[in-house]
Amino acid sequence: MTGAAISTTEVPAEDRLRADFYNFLGLLLSAPPDQPVLNQVAALDGDDSELGRAIGAMARVARVTRPEAAEREFNALFIGLGRGELLPYASYYLTGFLNEKPLAQLRADMASRGISRAPNVYEPQDNIASLMEMMAGMIVGRFGTPAPLDDQKIFWSRHIGPWAGHFYSDLEAAEHSVLYASVGTAGRIFMEIERDGFRMLAG
Repeated sequence: MTGAAISTTEVPAEDRLRADFYNFLGLLLSAPPDQPVLNQVAALDGDDSELGRAIGAMARVARVTRPEAAEREFNALFIGLGRGELLPYASYYLTGFLNEKPLAQLRADMASRGISRAPNVYEPQDNIASLMEMMAGMIVGRFGTPAPLDDQKIFWSRHIGPWAGHFYSDLEAAEHSVLYASVGTAGRIFMEIERDGFRMLAG
């Protein structure tokens, strides 16, 4: 995703950590992880929170996963022969079809925020990896000024909250998920944390 010049506004450490995890999920969901990415996942050290334990489990799986196996798993889940086991798009999860109203609404929202698709990306913008990347960019100001929490809540509630938790639960339980089952668990828990955090905002 591209947008305006990156803001130099200071972002609180807690929000930067949120953005980092959104980016991390987007990275794992955009393409099969190569060995450097698997090494990065394997080096993660979770704490005793629910999300921390999920991150620790993801690290343990990554340590015994080879890039070739990760690529086969990714292809079976998201590409397949004709289509993968899962279709990670908001339109599909919310309407049962691709390229429907949720995608049009997202495109309008992106345009209003100065967010555009990178020229080398051809996936519909409502895929889960792009939405994770967009959310991260809004938090840290990659598309201009960092979005305040109430604006983040609006975007999340429109485009992520209604379906991402369901997608991550499906990823946990998918037939071909091994490494990605642990990614699904971490993503689901993170979405629950974000939902609860946004609910605490006034209004």
